Amino acid sequence: MISVSDKTGLADFARGLSAAGVELFSTGGTRRALEAEGLAVRDVAEYTGFPEMLDGRVKTLHPKIHGGILCRHDHAEDLQALVQHGILTFELVVVNLYPFEQTIARQGVSDAEAIEQIDIGGPSLVRAAAKNHAFETVATCPAQYAEVLAAVQNGGATTLELRRRLAGEAFDHTARYDRAIAHYFARTAGHAPPAADDFPEALHLELRRKETLRYGENPHQRAALYAEPAPGGGNLISARQRNGKELSYNNLLDLDSGLAIVRMLTEPAAVVIKHNNPCGAASAASLAVAARRALDGDPLSAFGSVLAFNREVDGATAEVLIEPGRFIEAIVAPGFSPEAFELLTTRPKWKANVRLMELSRPQRSELRVEPPRWDYRRLAGGLLVQEADVSADPESEWKVVTRRAPTDAELADLRFAWTMVRHVKSNAIVLAKDQMLLGVGAGQMSRVDSVQISLTKAGDKAAGAALGSDAFFPFADSIEAAAAAGVISLIQPGGSRNDDDVIAACDRHNLAMIFTGRRHFKH
Repeated sequence: MISVSDKTGLADFARGLSAAGVELFSTGGTRRALEAEGLAVRDVAEYTGFPEMLDGRVKTLHPKIHGGILCRHDHAEDLQALVQHGILTFELVVVNLYPFEQTIARQGVSDAEAIEQIDIGGPSLVRAAAKNHAFETVATCPAQYAEVLAAVQNGGATTLELRRRLAGEAFDHTARYDRAIAHYFARTAGHAPPAADDFPEALHLELRRKETLRYGENPHQRAALYAEPAPGGGNLISARQRNGKELSYNNLLDLDSGLAIVRMLTEPAAVVIKHNNPCGAASAASLAVAARRALDGDPLSAFGSVLAFNREVDGATAEVLIEPGRFIEAIVAPGFSPEAFELLTTRPKWKANVRLMELSRPQRSELRVEPPRWDYRRLAGGLLVQEADVSADPESEWKVVTRRAPTDAELADLRFAWTMVRHVKSNAIVLAKDQMLLGVGAGQMSRVDSVQISLTKAGDKAAGAALGSDAFFPFADSIEAAAAAGVISLIQPGGSRNDDDVIAACDRHNLAMIFTGRRHFKH
């Protein structure tokens, strides 16, 4: 029984089956396609004595089909029933389903069009054959044809081991299909994703393997990349690699982190990522200036980093990137101008090593992508789900808590620091000045240590800088250290029992400080 939507490789498969003595039954468009290849095919309607009806909605839903598939060949009663009703046995079912997901992915598709692509007979055939895999072989995708045909040609039958594996793949095929339909109805019925206090009782995630990676975080760990069925554009999953060797697991993590940051900046911006933390970032009037300032923020850490841009990389920016002494692992951007692409791919070391990832919407000069709404973190035996920390904090809720308010220039630096600090592993401290990241203290067990690391990284550049902290200061010791280094303004959530002491320390040193009222831990 053959009834497929995807006819890839079907003609050769059916021709091989026919040559091996297998009798072919089919319906509608599949039968016509096989007959056009010169193959003898029995029409299902002629066999069942019942015509296709309801515009093809009913074709194979008949006892003479399903009886022949579900018959247990070692049950005499089953075989007797087939003889009594003139039913043939079917030993091979080749079915793939209507292209529902491809249909709903099209722009402007109507509800009626989507519903007509909900297959009924196909899943029934697949599930019946998979259930009866002790006697039935079921093939649901062209990649399985060669193995099935080889078994038929070599021994006249498939092995139970093969049939059982194909049955499992068949049930996975129909399960994924049904989930896609369920998600469509949930979406079109106006059901929003669950609110923070209304998470679904059962969480179903549909991901498909896009590629197998060279290895994971370390060479002894295997790894693969999985994608959502329709990941959309403007993200790393749908980006096109235009140069360089295969991306690693760590490259992918770092590039995604870089994109998360630059998509929050409106002016031309560059971000330098190292070990999943920004070690450099800048926003400027031109992308070339932003790139230079981002790389100059922490030149030592920037060696061997990955970069993300929110504009097309032009020739001037590429000239900055290829300056002597730079080593960059990978770059992601909305696009690369012809001049930039030539500069970044003609030098031997760059051509062989540097990965250039172009987002799926290169015609857009700016990066405007809807960020993911949900974060998922694996635990042994379970999964944590939370709303992603991607929305901008309303400045209407910010509060100047010191005697001195920040100047306009200081406020701009505080905004930049606050944008950066949410993307740094907690405890997180950042220093910024003139829309440039100067020093980062990341992932320390003590906030005091994070402050000291950020000040050490910035060095003399800390003078006049803004300091951002992802959570409150429990004591005033960090304020004293920042003031001694020349920091002039701070931004933090507030909320410590010792806020008054922290504010008093700022006032003693004439520092301006803002409480945002919102914490940004990133564990």
